[in-house]
Amino acid sequence: MIILETRHLTKIFPDGTEAVKDINLSFREGEFAVIAGANGSGKTVLVRHFNGLLMPTRGEVLLEGEPITKNLVRARTQVGIIFQDSDSQIVGQTVAEDVAFGPENLGLSPEEVAATVKETLESVGLSHLANRRPHLLSGGQKRRLAVAGVLAMKPRIIVFDEPFTGLDYPGVVQVLNQVLSLHRKGHTIIMVTHELEKVLAHADRLIVMHGGEVAEDGPPGEVLGRVGRYGVRQPYGNRPVETMTWIS
Repeated sequence: MIILETRHLTKIFPDGTEAVKDINLSFREGEFAVIAGANGSGKTVLVRHFNGLLMPTRGEVLLEGEPITKNLVRARTQVGIIFQDSDSQIVGQTVAEDVAFGPENLGLSPEEVAATVKETLESVGLSHLANRRPHLLSGGQKRRLAVAGVLAMKPRIIVFDEPFTGLDYPGVVQVLNQVLSLHRKGHTIIMVTHELEKVLAHADRLIVMHGGEVAEDGPPGEVLGRVGRYGVRQPYGNRPVETMTWIS
């Protein structure tokens, strides 16, 4: 089943920059897709259209066959985006308050909000830090808190934009564990990253952007040998990052 689709998606900024050009992509429910490309290739601009954070100059985005413009609130609950800068998504004074922000804005009752916060914090391994101030968290914990804030909205599709940037190895493992857990639970995962060695062994599909266009799209084993021509570092060897239990 196709859950998310772009049709002739084009974005031209006021200065005339054509950031993405006539993009036609579709994502199946439960898929794990990786989007790679050199800086300026249009990766982040593309995914910010998926829930209406950016609106196209031409073309459209469809969620389950319906243009997202028909109901942007639904699009932004069903398609959650985890940004590269976790701090930009953290709004609460405590970890629990931050996770509660989205459900409260959806108009859930206090009891429903409390239950959602409890369940979500447990799912990302942060229950023991519920009363901690977010700025005291490690980089990996902040990234997991950003994931929790999105999960509290009950999305079906989760987009990660460069989730490993600035993390040490334990932080990378924490985030990768979370991504793989979400995929196992049935979430559709779309990840923007240039660090292919960390995720490609787990992905179903590799999309390569170049100059605002889709240059390659297919199974990772078929596409990987050509990524270098688009300014993407080709991983050495095929050994994936190992997963482990949460590191607090």
